[in-house]
Amino acid sequence: PADRPLARGWVGMVGLIFLLHFGSFHLLSCAWRAAGVDAKPLMNWPVLADSLSELWGRRWNTAFRDLTYRFLFRPLSARLGPRAGLAAGFLFSGVVHDLVISAPAGGGYGWPTLYFVGQGLGLLAERSKVGTRLGLGAGWRGRAFAALVVIGPVYGLFHPPFVLGVVVPFLSVIGAY
Repeated sequence: PADRPLARGWVGMVGLIFLLHFGSFHLLSCAWRAAGVDAKPLMNWPVLADSLSELWGRRWNTAFRDLTYRFLFRPLSARLGPRAGLAAGFLFSGVVHDLVISAPAGGGYGWPTLYFVGQGLGLLAERSKVGTRLGLGAGWRGRAFAALVVIGPVYGLFHPPFVLGVVVPFLSVIGAY
């Protein structure tokens, strides 16, 4: 509805995310592989993740994961331990997302970083003794926990200043409504 720009923005944004992350980028990977280049898809069926660890470690944006693993997680883990490496990786991801989401929107600063700090805390909870005892790292409990941690706070990642100030005007320019 025209009187609900936030809802319109969210619907359009979700469509664009699916189109880019699971459509265009995948087709680009297919084209490169057809040309003989080992260009694995960025997304490895994230909906099939059995846990938060599997989602962020093997299924979502594998190129970004590989870079943060090589240049942040591995060096910091060797010096400060794996928890510090994990924290640095998610903090870095949050800052990058703040730069590409909040800065263009001119507001909502810190919300994307908080979202990714929450993802790191979710991983620590999943791997904790209690999380292991509760089965948060596999099966239906792992999938449910991952969905709760990833989808539950996503409104903070894509906050209203971004949706209303960037997404809605973009959708208007491309003639989406």
